[in-house]
Amino acid sequence: MFGKFKQSEEYRSSLKSMDTEEWFDLNFYRPLGYGWVLLARRLGIPPNAVTVASIFLGVGAGVCFYFDSLAINILGVFLLVWADSFDSADGQLARLTGKYSRIGRILDGLSGDLWFAAIYIAICLRENVTSPFFMDHKWVIWTMGVVTGVCHGVQAAQADYYRQFHLFFVKGKDGSELENTDDLRARYRALSWRRDFVAKVVLGVYLQYSIGQEKRTPWMGRFRRLLRERYGDSIPASLREDFRKASLPLMKYTNMLSFNVRTWALFAALLIFRMPWLYFAFELVVLNIMLVYMMVRHERICCRFVDKIESNVY
Repeated sequence: MFGKFKQSEEYRSSLKSMDTEEWFDLNFYRPLGYGWVLLARRLGIPPNAVTVASIFLGVGAGVCFYFDSLAINILGVFLLVWADSFDSADGQLARLTGKYSRIGRILDGLSGDLWFAAIYIAICLRENVTSPFFMDHKWVIWTMGVVTGVCHGVQAAQADYYRQFHLFFVKGKDGSELENTDDLRARYRALSWRRDFVAKVVLGVYLQYSIGQEKRTPWMGRFRRLLRERYGDSIPASLREDFRKASLPLMKYTNMLSFNVRTWALFAALLIFRMPWLYFAFELVVLNIMLVYMMVRHERICCRFVDKIESNVY
């Protein structure tokens, strides 16, 4: 069935870009997500409803990981994989139907945060009642959980930011979900607390999320400003292609920091080693090293392109 899907022109158009797709996603989650797309479209289910369903599945997986039972943990793995297949499907469905919205993008990002919040809480509670060390030092696992959650948020935010910036050069403004904080601030100020309370709160949270992304990438911010000032919406094709080639090697790190690698580490900690706290250690050490490496390399690339533009290479 997957092979038939992958040969479909519509299926290929549901993908973001071959530059940013991970091998495992291309061979498992995207074809599976496309199957859900066909069903959702037939039933008239919108992308945001699929996202909401993924939230319940992901939180259910977190509840399953609380129990020190291999069978229940395997059920949790099944639910988390199901949740991610829905997470893949909502984006594919939005691309095929054209039903994009900022609320949908925010909800899509929130869904993963809620999954892992439930998972982190479940791990902390489980270690507090099953591990002799953490039973005597409860604050240790909760501290690890909170710090890991913060690091996870930064890792996912930066990975998404670099991916969207890459897509901007590959597909242009319409093919990327890259945001400009100046535009977001203007939209935020235009909303009324009395008439648009929920929308203003949601946009305010998203604005702070976007501001955080920009603050962590000063050279990228300078590069973006220079692109707007020099070229507007008409970036030279040679500049687009040169940046794409420079950025492409980093796309594998954006994928590793998103979902698959972290869930494989989670499943190993739960099912093989039977020590859930090892997942926190993996995130804090391995994924943070990967994050720093990716950010340093990307900033150097942006610095190099700023110098080229200022030297009138393009």
